[in-house]
This record gives sequence, structure tokens and C-alpha cells, in this order.
Amino acid sequence: MLNEQLKAELIDRRRDLHRHPEQGFLEMRTASIVASELIRLGFEIRTGTDVMKPDAVMGKPSDEETAAHFEWAKANGADPRTVDRFKEGYTGIVADLKTGRPGSLTVFRVDMDALPITESDSDDHVPRRENFRSLNEGSMHACGHDAHTTIGLGLARLLSENAGLLSGTVRLIFQPAEEGTRGARSMAEAGVVDGADFFIATHVGTGVPHGTFLAASNGFLATSKIDVTFRGIASHAGAKPEEGCNALLAAATAAVHLHAIPRHSGGSSRVNVGELHAGSGRNVIADRAEMKIETRGQNADVNAFMKAQAERIIRGAADMYGVDVEFRTVGEAVDCQCSEGLARTLAEVAADSAFVETVVLEDNASAGSEDATYFMERVIQNGGEATYCIAGTDLAAGHHNERFDINEETMFAAVDVLFRAALRLNGDAG
Repeated sequence: MLNEQLKAELIDRRRDLHRHPEQGFLEMRTASIVASELIRLGFEIRTGTDVMKPDAVMGKPSDEETAAHFEWAKANGADPRTVDRFKEGYTGIVADLKTGRPGSLTVFRVDMDALPITESDSDDHVPRRENFRSLNEGSMHACGHDAHTTIGLGLARLLSENAGLLSGTVRLIFQPAEEGTRGARSMAEAGVVDGADFFIATHVGTGVPHGTFLAASNGFLATSKIDVTFRGIASHAGAKPEEGCNALLAAATAAVHLHAIPRHSGGSSRVNVGELHAGSGRNVIADRAEMKIETRGQNADVNAFMKAQAERIIRGAADMYGVDVEFRTVGEAVDCQCSEGLARTLAEVAADSAFVETVVLEDNASAGSEDATYFMERVIQNGGEATYCIAGTDLAAGHHNERFDINEETMFAAVDVLFRAALRLNGDAG
């Protein structure tokens, strides 16, 4: 189903996106290219606040950062026909291929955002050697989302070219801000998967070997991402230390004691302090400290316990040092189990793909967290089926590493399997 021309186009597309990474809610260049291509292929698209509920958006950059990046996007190849749709940073896209024949609503979701990582400049790093290293310093596609976006467009191409073989509606979701689990909830609450009979989210890598296709990745942990700000009173550390209220010590105390949260009998749990920034000089009582933390739980109840305990400890530390504290939840995801029936269907079609050597039906090992679970949960609660699949790949280094890179032939397997799934779920005969 994939000819040599399409394979070459997939690699070129992925490398262009890798060269121009954009972080969450800033995917303006990426989204403009995706939207224009989908329109060209005959999809009906919706964008911006039509598919994202603004008050459910978490961790969105400031207006100033958004405006500055819009100028960067325009100067670096954004499609002028559609880029204005994404000017305000609501970068989600929903695209429908409507056949006009009765049938299922099947939804495929891919993500688009990059990470705040400076990409390796080593001569043996393939993107550096072959001239597709990031041009946006401090941002990098270090988790494969450039490949995911490319896979979504490759699938769109095959769907468009074979629309006569389909029934019902096939919907593609291009989601912003998966990193930090920030983007899906706003789209789910906007109703973009309501009425879906089937939902499939896709990732590359995550420890699955090249040539292997995993039909159902379970084990996602519920999570909360929290930014914490401590506000104290500055004072001269030598002359008047008693007049200060030390935000740095409050934050440090909280950081140490967060890791003393008791375990929960309801399932596994995690807590981590990922960043701590405080102080302005060695002789100044710090009046401000900022901390970024996350909690995770095997299910929503365990994560809610971890979050509540974390906030209790942080408030206690603030009270000890007489400082104020503010919490801001900037990302969340839920746990969700894949639908067995849909996973089995996906495994069956994967077995027919020439690009797949081994098919694994399900894996229940802990897989971190993913906000595609918001879509999955909503679809399942409304009576549909949902799964999260993995196309295995060779990795130059682990996910979120400055040397991350993939075997690009992985995209061929993903596009082929997803298209076969669409034919099975929305085939004209079915």
C-alpha cells in the first residue's frame, strides 16, 4: 500500500518537522503545514477553540511567548494560508473524511509537540550529520512526535486516495502539548471524540523493538503536574536575618519531605521534584522560590492521594518559614485500560503488514503517563472502544535524550497498520 514515493515523502516530512521543533501550544508552523495538507487531501477541518475548550487548557505559554513564537513560525516556513488560525496558541486540529455512506466513526490521534531540550551537536548524531538537527535551539523532537505527525499525514494521504473503499467517517486528531500531559483534556472536553465508535492513539519506540507492533499498551499512570511558587520576605542575611522569611528554605524542606509520602495500598505511586529555582544572592534571604513537581498513581484514586499529600506537605513547609505558597496544576492525565476487542482487531491487521515482523497483543508494564487517556476514557464511557498502540523502533538514545533518533522505517509500519485498521473498521463492506 506504501509505494516508494510515499516512503520518501514520509522521511522528508519527518526531517523537516524535526528541523523545526515547536513546544506545546506553540506548534504554529507544524499545525499550519498539517492543516493545509489536510485541506488539500479533501478533509473537513476544525481548529483552535472550535476543538479546544479554553478553560480546560493547562500550562499554556504566556501571551508574550505565544506572540514571539508566531513571528518565528512565519519566518521559518509556516504555511501562510492557514497559520493565522493558530496565532493565539490553540493549535489543535480535527480533520474528518466523510464518505457519505453509513458506517462507524473511527478516530486516530497523533501528537505534534517537541521538548525543551537542546539537541546534540555531535558529529555522530544522525540529524546533525545529515543536516536535519533542530534549528530552534532549546527545543527538540526527542520523543518522536515529529514521526507521529508524519504518520498522521501519511495515513491521511492513504485514506484520501482510497476513500471509495471506506464507509462512515474517519477522523484524525492532531493534538498539541502532549508533553507535560497538557493538551488532550481541552480537546476531549470540547467533544472531539464524542460519538466515536473506535479510537486509536499511536506512539513510536518506548522500548518496543523495531519490527514489533504492540496493539494495546496498558499501564499508564494517572498523573498531576504542579508548579509551586513560594513568596517570602527578602532581607540582608548578615545585618537583619530575623526580618526575612526564607522562601528557599521552605521549598527545600518541602522537596525533601515530599519523598516521605507513604505508599498507598490501592496501587503503585510516584512523586518527583523536577526543578527548584530560588534566591538572588548569597547574602540575601530568598523571597521567592519556584518548584516543579509531579505525582503519579496506578489509578485516579492513588494519584489524588499523592497530590493531596504533596500539597499538605508543601503548605506545612511554607507555614514553618512564614511564607505564602501558590499551586498551579499545569498538566494532568488519567489511567485507562485498552479495549480488548479493538486491540485484537489491530493485532490482526498488523499481522498482515509486510512491515511488521512480530505482533504483541498487550503489555501491562508501567508506561509512564499519557494524556491520550482522556480521549480513551471518554470514548469508552460513551460505549465505544479505544486502544493505544506502539510501533517499535531502533533508538539512538532513550526518549527525552539529546541524542534521541529513530529508525525512520518505523513510520512505514505505523502508516500501513493504521490504514489497514481503517479499512477493517470502516471498510465499505463493513
